[in-house]
Amino acid sequence: MVPSALPTSLKIGPIVVDSPVVLAPMAGVTNAPFRRLCRRYGAGLYVSEMISARALCEGNQKTDHLASFAPDETPRSLQLAGVDPRYMAQAVERLVGQDRVDHIDLNFGCPVRKVTRHGGGGALPYKRKLYEAVVGAAVKAAGAAERQVPVTVKFRVGIDDDHLTYLDAGRIAEDLGVAAVALHGRTVGQLYSGTADWSTIARLKEAVTSIPVLGNGDIWEANDAVAMMDQTGCDGVVIGRGCLGRPWLFGQLAAALAGEPIPAPPATGEVVKMMTEHAELLVDWFDDHKGIREFRKHTAWYLKGYPVGGELRGQLGQVESLDHLSDLLATVPDVELPEENWRVARGHTRGPQVVALPDGWLGDPWDDTLASPDGDSAASGG
Repeated sequence: MVPSALPTSLKIGPIVVDSPVVLAPMAGVTNAPFRRLCRRYGAGLYVSEMISARALCEGNQKTDHLASFAPDETPRSLQLAGVDPRYMAQAVERLVGQDRVDHIDLNFGCPVRKVTRHGGGGALPYKRKLYEAVVGAAVKAAGAAERQVPVTVKFRVGIDDDHLTYLDAGRIAEDLGVAAVALHGRTVGQLYSGTADWSTIARLKEAVTSIPVLGNGDIWEANDAVAMMDQTGCDGVVIGRGCLGRPWLFGQLAAALAGEPIPAPPATGEVVKMMTEHAELLVDWFDDHKGIREFRKHTAWYLKGYPVGGELRGQLGQVESLDHLSDLLATVPDVELPEENWRVARGHTRGPQVVALPDGWLGDPWDDTLASPDGDSAASGG
């Protein structure tokens, strides 16, 4: 049974979610088709992949598509990334003014080189005043319209073990009026290696007391979420790699947090149906060519841990069309997921890394100068 002290809902400003679960933004993954599949299994807040504030302001066509939602999506939750307060304010004003979103999340946790070398993502909270300016610009712009949209922020523990930022990042965000904060219990330098340090989530919860604190890192099955909330006192969980190829995890989470029996993972017969629908949704969302290629990476995640032959896995990773996919999936044996594989890792496992930073970035942490005259990266999707 779930401990009685654990929350079973989540309040983000005016938004009340029936389960304290948030889908982590993941580049090339958390597009509208994947969000639709996940939402079917349980309540939660399902966030878009990372959108560049600058690219949105410049009217980039690819970014506009990434920032769109299916007609029936609610609440519409979008993640923005940027290092320039001007672009951030303009992007939020546009999104809110055009009634395109119900919630905005700010990315200060992305560890990839093309983001951190501009001073963005997980690098930015080290520059406290610049971080404060970016978050403040978003909160002000989101509250300027008649319909106020809640802003949340997600960050990592720090750049590395010698440059921790999460407590300052949480306090600054709380003081600026954000609706919630989320912490991935790894540094940028760790990337996805090692084990997430849940104790940092507990310390953040002690430091940030007036808004929800969410935890992220190493939640591979429903009981992990219960354990994290029980151990840290956090108000909810953010699910990243744990749901890759496992959209049904959200149903298991809902059951676990409600103190109900947790459904077993589906056998491959049901997984094949999900894979088929997912591929069809991607083709419809993009086009035949891009959609099926976007789906290729998902095939490995869906079947990871199931006793399915390596040759078939390789063929699925090169699938060329929906008809080709159908023919291959027809050969998948109907087998259960062995219990010892329920927590098998999926997605990125890279790290540790030397963090790519702008020249002199680790100098004065109170310097609010942009890393370059160009400011923001125009790359959406991470």
